[in-house]
Amino acid sequence: MNEELRLGTDGTDLCHHYEKLRLKAYPDPGSPRAKALRAGKPTAGLSGSPWTIGWGDTGPDVVEGLVITAEEADQRFARRMALEFEPAVRKAVKVPLTQRQFDALVSIFYNAGVGALSASTLVRVLNLGDYGGAATQFPRWNKSGGEVMKGLERRREAERLVFLGMDAQSAIVSAEAKFP
Repeated sequence: MNEELRLGTDGTDLCHHYEKLRLKAYPDPGSPRAKALRAGKPTAGLSGSPWTIGWGDTGPDVVEGLVITAEEADQRFARRMALEFEPAVRKAVKVPLTQRQFDALVSIFYNAGVGALSASTLVRVLNLGDYGGAATQFPRWNKSGGEVMKGLERRREAERLVFLGMDAQSAIVSAEAKFP
């Protein structure tokens, strides 16, 4: 049913806007290390997992000190979308999707994790055919390390708006205005 869908421009725009291209590995914003960095405290011995690079890419090969090129970041992003996140959305969702709905779902799966989203209320409600109810679930995914993050509030609002049919650029502008 959704087998023909691949990440489109709106999905790529969402991911790239909110992930930002970073060519040197950095600690997860919700990790103890990132929290200490923000507070100006010592970070020795604190975990930064999962370490992230490129367009928000994580994995066992992403470690502190890793540096890649922009071309490598684009390749990593495309490979993970095609091999992990697009198939995960197609497997989890049993109802027909528009391109923008698929893009919004791939974006949130990429950012919040396949395991968590696959078993989520968002997907359960969506699979009941309640598209509007599913859209109301996006804002619930606004925490990292148990803490509400302003960036996640913005991203979830933009994803919700794309899911509801808005183009990504307009959705990003609207989300940024709603959560300044």
